[in-house]
Amino acid sequence: MTSTHSLVQTARVTSVILPTACDYSSPDSKSNRCPQVVAPARSCISCGVRVGAGAASIHVGQVIVEFTRQLGAGQALNADQVAVAVSALADERGLLADKAAFLTALAKKGETADEIAAFARELRDRSVQLPLPADFRAGQEVLDVCGTGGDRLNTFNISTTVALVCAAAEVVVAKHGNRAITSQSGSADVLEALGISIDLEPAAAAESLQRHGFVFLFAPKFHPSFKGIGPARRLCAEQGQRTIFNFLGPLLNPVRPTAQLLGVSRPELTEPMARTLQVLGLRRAIVVAGEVPIPDGTMAHLDEFSTLGENTVAEFYQDRALSCCRWSPADLPLAPATLADLAGGDAQTNAGLIIDLLCGELMGPKLEAVLLNAGAALFVAGRARSIAEGWKVAEETIRSGAAAKKLRALQGST
Repeated sequence: MTSTHSLVQTARVTSVILPTACDYSSPDSKSNRCPQVVAPARSCISCGVRVGAGAASIHVGQVIVEFTRQLGAGQALNADQVAVAVSALADERGLLADKAAFLTALAKKGETADEIAAFARELRDRSVQLPLPADFRAGQEVLDVCGTGGDRLNTFNISTTVALVCAAAEVVVAKHGNRAITSQSGSADVLEALGISIDLEPAAAAESLQRHGFVFLFAPKFHPSFKGIGPARRLCAEQGQRTIFNFLGPLLNPVRPTAQLLGVSRPELTEPMARTLQVLGLRRAIVVAGEVPIPDGTMAHLDEFSTLGENTVAEFYQDRALSCCRWSPADLPLAPATLADLAGGDAQTNAGLIIDLLCGELMGPKLEAVLLNAGAALFVAGRARSIAEGWKVAEETIRSGAAAKKLRALQGST
């Protein structure tokens, strides 16, 4: 087994022509422009829509409709347009159907790395920040471990288990997540079932991170913009339509981690997502999509490292060039297993599995999936020199009782 060191478009278009009157204000009949656009913020006081250079103030519904047409024509959004789109999506007065149509059109066009990064920057800048000391990151990595979701393979909460193991291995972990959207149990659901606080206020979250080396940041609590966005995302999910928010969630951690293990459910996303993390300023990251043979003879992909097949990996370390490869876990001590061996259930079922895993009472394929992903996470965080070494650190963390002790401490702090 070797270190993952060996694992080794820009889209900007001319702004669309947009309606110039704001339906939430009285337009100036002479100029036909909203009179409430003020410099330097360039925002409509009535409707709150920020406008890009040279654009007029526009009604929230109109901007979404116009951008949906643009996306339907295969044209990407530029950074100014993304800023306007985020404002429109976050506005609770916008029509749900219009927002869902926009998100669907963006997904069907295919999100570019630049679009993803622009959405991430805009939404992260709107997030509620934790009151952490200025020197909090000095001399230590802050890790997030998460997946984009959307693989619909009904596995148990692997990344949440891994986050707890890493925290028990003395890595500072800021886990950012939400309730289930496309699965039976999201990270918030299973942590809540475990008795761990998921709705901490910013000051309490900062205290938990400093005291326990772990905190869960419930996305709706730290992203007020999601109040206007969430219903459209849920509507798309009900229709079986993924959205850019499947990608964005893992990029919006308000703590701004320095290291991240990110799983995606499509191998072609590994490189653009890694590039996005690099643009956002992380020091180190691995993005992975893991192959899983399924009964009909085709290949599906987990948003985790897979113990069942090869993995598509993109990684970077600081400002070094990004590296992409295919990586196999064949050299690790894995027992034969199938996708059914990694199956989970609802939040209570998965909480029981996590307790058994952290207490060293559950062996076999589920434990091996945790050890593999924890090994990669510990490597990313600088706690191990390779995935194989990280596997051993994670194994010892569970065997020694440290993982169970960390779980009890987090439960006791509720």
